[in-house]
Amino acid sequence: MMQFWAYILRCSDGSCYTGHTDDLELRLGEHHQGLAADWTRRRRPVELVWHDWTSWRYEALAFERRVKRWSRAKKEALIAGDWGLIGHFARPPHERPSTSLETNETEIGMEAHRAASRE
Repeated sequence: MMQFWAYILRCSDGSCYTGHTDDLELRLGEHHQGLAADWTRRRRPVELVWHDWTSWRYEALAFERRVKRWSRAKKEALIAGDWGLIGHFARPPHERPSTSLETNETEIGMEAHRAASRE
């Protein structure tokens, strides 16, 4: 069975790059060597921070396209595997519970949201 991968890389400047491939190891090597996307070539080194596979290329491509439009905070929630936080960021800002995230979608804000949701 053929596998198609969707993946997220963290770049040296802290930005995230989302892609898909049918050969994850080869593609990562290309990113590391600067032979892949211009975005990662200018922001090396890169680190693989999330990946998942499917049997269908279209699903991997569709996932890549969807996640590229996500906010940085929502991508970080996916990387952390925090589905509650992904759901939080999926809502329009005016429908979200009031937290420090409204003005600061950083790791500190995400931690405050996690702490509030545990109470």
